[in-house]
Amino acid sequence: MSNFVVRRLLSVIPIAFIVLITVFLLLHIGPGDPAALIAGENATRDQIEAIRERLFLDRPLLEQLFLYLSNVARFDLGQSVYSGFPVVQLILQRVEPTAMLAVSTLTLSVLIAVPMGVWGAWRAGSAIDTFLIVASVIGFSVPVFVIGYVLVDLFALRAGWLPVQGYKPLSTGLWNCLRSITLPSITLSFLFSALVARITRATMLEVLAEDYIRTARAKGAGNGRILMVHALKNIGVPVVTVVGTSFAALLGGVVITESVFNIPGMGRLTVDAILTRDYPVVQGVLIVFSFVLIAVNLLVDLSYALFDPRVRQ
Repeated sequence: MSNFVVRRLLSVIPIAFIVLITVFLLLHIGPGDPAALIAGENATRDQIEAIRERLFLDRPLLEQLFLYLSNVARFDLGQSVYSGFPVVQLILQRVEPTAMLAVSTLTLSVLIAVPMGVWGAWRAGSAIDTFLIVASVIGFSVPVFVIGYVLVDLFALRAGWLPVQGYKPLSTGLWNCLRSITLPSITLSFLFSALVARITRATMLEVLAEDYIRTARAKGAGNGRILMVHALKNIGVPVVTVVGTSFAALLGGVVITESVFNIPGMGRLTVDAILTRDYPVVQGVLIVFSFVLIAVNLLVDLSYALFDPRVRQ
């Protein structure tokens, strides 16, 4: 098991390096002068030169790369061209809304989708199973922003139960915070729950068809024991894998959802930075999102040690 953990930890190093190189090259692979693109059409030559000097674009490419990597190693992601604030400071200001939205969506999706998938497989072919299949297809098919607008119309504008938009930080109270992210979390959980439920159902159907399940039934084991003791523990690896690998889709949905509900998170920061051509902020957010995905997938790999006995040997 220790060798498995060490190999997974070491594999993160080249992946992180490739991510940093890719994010660095994003500023250089486009046509034209990056400094002129950032400055805008009405910028003077002096303004363009000032941006070029601030971003080290007047240096050779390899020197730019070395300065970029050394700054990242010191957690220095540069300064915003638009506001002048450090990128790290801007990101830290937006972390809480995005983290709360992601955690609440992930928790809600797993709590709903896993029981749905298990129950659908256990009652395969029944009306409940058919309903769950149709619901998962709808969750996949309807765009996130459409679901968001429908929920806002139903529960915020008409019923008045929840706020239309905005975010209340944890400092205002846990209840206020959870109330402000309820609609965004439900919106995001439609897609995520549909994916997890379908994978859970498919995996559970395969497990229920295994020989050891038939052996347990032949020995007189009850349905509850078969489901809870023999079946559930063997769907852990696929379910954890799909939760980890679909985390990228969750982060992509965060960008759209935060724009729809006017949540001042990292998704909204990304959209604003793109609109204002604030490339240092875009690069910083991409680095953070990429490293979060790397960390999540690393945790998924390490979790195999809990579910797969071959890894623990």
